[in-house]
Amino acid sequence: MRKKILVIAAFLTGLAVTLSADVIPKGETHIRQLTKRDSILIADRLAYGFTLTEVPDSEKVALPVLEGDLGENLLMLPGWQVDTLKTYKARRDAPVRRDIRAEILLQAFDSGTYRLPPLSAARIRGEVIDTLVFVPSTIRVETMPIDTATFVMNDIKGQMTIPVTFREIAPWLFGGLVLAALVALAVILIVRHRRKTAPKEEEPAHIVALRKLDAYRGDKFWEPEKQKLFYSGVTDALREYILARFGVSALEMTTAEIFKELEGKEGIPEELRGELKDLFERADYVKFAKFTATREENASVLPLAVNFVTSTYQAEVEKEVDDVL
Repeated sequence: MRKKILVIAAFLTGLAVTLSADVIPKGETHIRQLTKRDSILIADRLAYGFTLTEVPDSEKVALPVLEGDLGENLLMLPGWQVDTLKTYKARRDAPVRRDIRAEILLQAFDSGTYRLPPLSAARIRGEVIDTLVFVPSTIRVETMPIDTATFVMNDIKGQMTIPVTFREIAPWLFGGLVLAALVALAVILIVRHRRKTAPKEEEPAHIVALRKLDAYRGDKFWEPEKQKLFYSGVTDALREYILARFGVSALEMTTAEIFKELEGKEGIPEELRGELKDLFERADYVKFAKFTATREENASVLPLAVNFVTSTYQAEVEKEVDDVL
């Protein structure tokens, strides 16, 4: 019984020592083809490296510096590519272990068999450094096989053309339409602005006056309740004409002041000026004294106003002709 107990105790002690001891990482070199072909051709890139399994998380792995030419036609691209393939634990309280893959890229530019250099890695545990050296590999690089029995030399093919799709031109088409719409809108706004700000050509004073007087033609304004509007409209049109034609500020003057200024003006017959003064005085009575004019007086208003405008304008034209002659 004591022997069985001792054997079991020795077995458990050895098992504990084994579980607590560091497991030396295992690994192997490999050549991994990056292009999906069933053979290796010239200029294909290959991944050359090694894998380490069961590397404790507490350890570090150092890699040598490899770069440059490995021969006349074999190039090693600088820089290691290191990936963690797997992370796991042997048990819950055990340290984390990893499977690591380290690779460099190779590229051959001639056919033949190449012996690759051996790879190594340094395993660092505190101040202890172990070096792992992997057995070198060889690689066979081949050219594109040519069947000389059926081979026919052909001309160099022209550059491949790919048709343009609507999806490709849609952004440019839409952008062009938007740009054209913006340009058209800008042109319309500029034209409108210029039309608004452009100085309008002024009409002759007699044309403006006759158009305004024409609005009071007929007897619809002769009713007593409309006479004030009638006489005010006619005399206001005449005041504006007098201002434009003779330079007299008739809009701001009384009747007496207006005709005092007109006394020295050429082109106004004395009889016509007297009749016009009677019209303005009657308009003052209608507007301010509630005077009601007769139909005969109302009928004479518009012809008198039109006669004053046309007569004075005609006199101005005749004066200009005389000045030219």
